[in-house]
Amino acid sequence: MTAGISRSDIRKPFCGFLAASLAAVLVVALSASARRQPAQPNSTHPDNRLTSDLTGSVPTHEGDHIRVKTDLGSINIHTQNSDKSGTVDYHVHLETDGSQKDAQALLKSFTISARNTPEGVLLKAEGPERRGAGRLWVTLDLQIPKNSSVEVSTGGGNIDASEVNGHVSLSTAGGNITAADIGGPAHLDTGGGNIIAKNVAGELNANTGGGHITIGSVAGNATLHTGGGHIRVASVQGTAHFDTGGGNITLEHSGAELTAETGGGEIEVGEAAGLVRARTSGGGIRVVRTFGPTDLETSGGSIYLTQVDSAVKASTSDGGITAWFVTPTKGSGTCELQSSSGDITVHLPRELAVTIDALVMKGGDHRVIVDPAFPLKVSYDDSSKGSHIVRAEGDLNGGGEILRLRTVAGNIRFVLSDANTQLEMTRQQMLQLQQQMEHTLQDQKQKMEQQSRPPAGDSEDSH
Repeated sequence: MTAGISRSDIRKPFCGFLAASLAAVLVVALSASARRQPAQPNSTHPDNRLTSDLTGSVPTHEGDHIRVKTDLGSINIHTQNSDKSGTVDYHVHLETDGSQKDAQALLKSFTISARNTPEGVLLKAEGPERRGAGRLWVTLDLQIPKNSSVEVSTGGGNIDASEVNGHVSLSTAGGNITAADIGGPAHLDTGGGNIIAKNVAGELNANTGGGHITIGSVAGNATLHTGGGHIRVASVQGTAHFDTGGGNITLEHSGAELTAETGGGEIEVGEAAGLVRARTSGGGIRVVRTFGPTDLETSGGSIYLTQVDSAVKASTSDGGITAWFVTPTKGSGTCELQSSSGDITVHLPRELAVTIDALVMKGGDHRVIVDPAFPLKVSYDDSSKGSHIVRAEGDLNGGGEILRLRTVAGNIRFVLSDANTQLEMTRQQMLQLQQQMEHTLQDQKQKMEQQSRPPAGDSEDSH
């Protein structure tokens, strides 16, 4: 006779399975929720600052997209070793003035949640209402897998991210942004702080309402804009477009086309492999070495070219122009140098084949000065209107591409170039740009680190 199986016997293993499943769900839920530590007084500050911490983690996978959105606070992003790539871990540190009546409530008003979504991991933090936000200092430290992509947004605070291999997007309403060793494309945006990015393996877009932009090397294209700060870059392998409302622009190496515009600062370029367009409304322009067509214009500064290897157009309204040409030139096309009230000086190699067309519009007080090594014809033309025009022309070494020089109220000089002097000048100027870049990076990092520290006393607008 076969023994029967009762309903209670079936229910026992089922209930055990259900209990185990619920326990597993609770473990996951707890790991994704914030764990708040009780508020503690901070004895290191004279104002008896009150602190609190929130910690938590959420499971993730290699290559996931991680989004972080917070109303306020500075954010530090660190990458984990490969053996710790299964979670996103976060730690929130809160500080406020303990002498305030609502200090405890202010700390408790900040909340953070973390969860998995179809797009990846989402961390969302909310702070107190606007009136209390300025009395709460928030710092979020985030540990993520190295091969993740990151999208971070904060309503007010600094952002620091390093060694992220995926796509990086960092946005803050008004703090500084620091990024180092980014393995993919990067988008950096701040309402008014400074931006530093050491190395970017992909395309870079950086925008600030008025701070400085300091960049190391960019493997792709670079588009940089600031409302009024300086732009300083070590190297861009792709197309570069720099724009500032009034600061200086410096680029050591340009691997492709470069466009640089400033409302009133100086522009300095080291080596430029492609087309160069540079415009400034009030500063000088210096290009150490050009390998492609160059178009330079300034309304109130001088232009200096140390090694011209292709067609150049340079114009200034109130400054001089100095250009050192090399031989043989690799690029073809007419070179045009024009100044309204400054001198034009060209250094020419003895063996350079070129056709000269030089003109001084007001030659009464100005003239054309020619080195005896160059057989140029100098002529004078007195018009009925009283103008005294001085012209110099001729074919050097049988002639070649046209070198056209024009000045209204300045002198034109043709100087025999010394190759050793030119090479030494090029070396010194490139070294100077490199040293300036290194000094700027160190200086900017120190200033931004100081700005990221909590203030010694209570501040109504600090977060």
